[in-house]
Amino acid sequence: MFKKILVANRGEIACRVFRTAKAMGIGTVAVYSDADRDALHVALADEAVHIGPSASAESYLVIDKIIAACQQTGADAVHPGYGFLSENKLFCQALDAAGIAFIGPGVRAIESMGDKITSKRIAAEAGVSTIPGYTDVVKDAEQAVEISNDIGYPVMLKASAGGGGKGMRVAWNDEECRDGFERATNEARSSFGDDRVFIEKFIQEPRHIEIQVMADSYGNTIYLGERECSIQRRHQKVIEEAPSPFLTPEVRRKMGEQAIALAKAVDYKSAGTVEFIADAEMNFYFLEMNTRLQVEHPVTELVTGQDLVELMIRVAAGEKLPLAQEDVTLTGWAIETRVYAEDPFRNFMPSVGRLIRYRPPTGEGVRVDTGVFEGGEVSMFYDPMIAKLITYGTDRKEATQRMVEALDAYYIRGVNHNISFLNALMVHPRFVAGKLTTNFIAEEYPEGFSPDLVPQEDPALCVVAAAVINKKFRDRSALITGQLPSLEYCPSNDWVVMMEGDDARYPISVDTSVEPIVATMDGDEYRVETDWKLGEPLFKAVINGQTVCIQVDRDGWLFRMFHRGAEKHAYVVTPRTAELSQHMLVKEPADLSKFLLSPMPGLLVKLNVKEGDQVKAGEEVAVVEAMKMENSLRAISDGVVKTVSAAAGDSLKVDQPIIEFE
Repeated sequence: MFKKILVANRGEIACRVFRTAKAMGIGTVAVYSDADRDALHVALADEAVHIGPSASAESYLVIDKIIAACQQTGADAVHPGYGFLSENKLFCQALDAAGIAFIGPGVRAIESMGDKITSKRIAAEAGVSTIPGYTDVVKDAEQAVEISNDIGYPVMLKASAGGGGKGMRVAWNDEECRDGFERATNEARSSFGDDRVFIEKFIQEPRHIEIQVMADSYGNTIYLGERECSIQRRHQKVIEEAPSPFLTPEVRRKMGEQAIALAKAVDYKSAGTVEFIADAEMNFYFLEMNTRLQVEHPVTELVTGQDLVELMIRVAAGEKLPLAQEDVTLTGWAIETRVYAEDPFRNFMPSVGRLIRYRPPTGEGVRVDTGVFEGGEVSMFYDPMIAKLITYGTDRKEATQRMVEALDAYYIRGVNHNISFLNALMVHPRFVAGKLTTNFIAEEYPEGFSPDLVPQEDPALCVVAAAVINKKFRDRSALITGQLPSLEYCPSNDWVVMMEGDDARYPISVDTSVEPIVATMDGDEYRVETDWKLGEPLFKAVINGQTVCIQVDRDGWLFRMFHRGAEKHAYVVTPRTAELSQHMLVKEPADLSKFLLSPMPGLLVKLNVKEGDQVKAGEEVAVVEAMKMENSLRAISDGVVKTVSAAAGDSLKVDQPIIEFE
């Protein structure tokens, strides 16, 4: 067995590998860049080595620096995590030359499966179902159009070396094909240094289902069930679950057998994932093989009871797999959501900054894999993932309910995050019914996400909670010392709750002198049982027998409340104030319609206009790159450029003006 493992990665996956390595009694080594000097993975490791500047191209992606860190610390094995160098054959070769074990598959598997064109050919030869398409490299946009017409629209243009949704475009006609080819090529070149693109038929109503495989050096290969990863946004997974609510045992077996056949075809060892796309009739086709540990591996661990990282380490150390296919059983249900520092109300733009408050949820069946901590920073240099939240239950309903409750209790402040969006997905009737496709988000939220799209099971809960919290604060104010006799403050039981964006007023009476607390609204009585203390960010209570957890931030009369995917702003005022508020003038927001603002922090890679140019609605005027993804900014109406405030190559802040129109 290894004596010391270096993890050539950062964030939650580095922390995850360290956890298993320490449980096995193996020493751990972290590497870190300037931006990660105070990161959690550095604190968790036994040793840590600085490897360079913040940019990953100058630190985590520099093979020589990783090798040097191994030699400096005496690490005899490297776990690559996912991303960065995890599927880089040159890295494997360099480790082998230095006498350091790579905890992952061999060079042949990485090389053949890392190239989508080659992997598709090998899959077909191994008897694996493949999608119709053109597997040679497409030379230019015109050839792409010609091929697409032969295959038949819609088609998917994919970077051969792609992954993580980068270098992928769907085209429904010739114009979109030309534009998609250019975009896919540019993203592929920027992200992978390889601009080769191929084309395949785009499957409609698709479900993304993947098989987890594990293999040793002795020819033993098993599959550990499947994961459904159909809930995606821009080809990046948002929610994963195991098992799939779609597959039958027979189709699961066929998928598993094909995954094993592909693994054996490339002499695979270690953990790997064979990804399939399935249509509504349960026909399935090979997408790609990821020759590494997947982000969503925890759901498989929970339903199989296996530690995939431990199995990877043991296989890399030359041990045989400790279980055979007949030993693999699936018990219960697990769901994972990816918590990102991004703003779902601003088209999911990345958010960076310091985590001023950070309280992950706890409880039965709840697991949080993270690489951050309160006071830590979400850096602009890396993926904006904050954590992976995983819940387990005896069935899908219980796992879903635990996820909803855990998301309600996940308290993050300092950066924008997608928890409201995740919770909205979890309570969506279509998700609850298991009617999933990779188009789910695009179909259900075609105009983007907003709190108005989140139906509340009982809207009165937030009203009652705001009124009770307000009354508790008023009761404390009455305890102030030094009050003049006969002029003591005596808070009323009668209040009015006004929801921002809602013209309705909710008169409510709250009696905190009884246990449980009694709130009366519109003749209905709400009994509130709670041990909530002033200042706690989570209002946990039982209201008329229903357990609730509502995040609350108080600012004077205003209560910002987060519950079941919705954000509510409640003002709790006296009846007289509520009456007078109806006569207040409405302050109109500033008119920014004549400005093109950067929707995210990023790099302005292209500016297509200059002062005096006329633009048409829908015309691309600029391209901003963030997290290695190109974002096209288009004019929303016809106009003339008045001033240009930025230039190509500039680093932009969120909402920074780029162009002003006349």
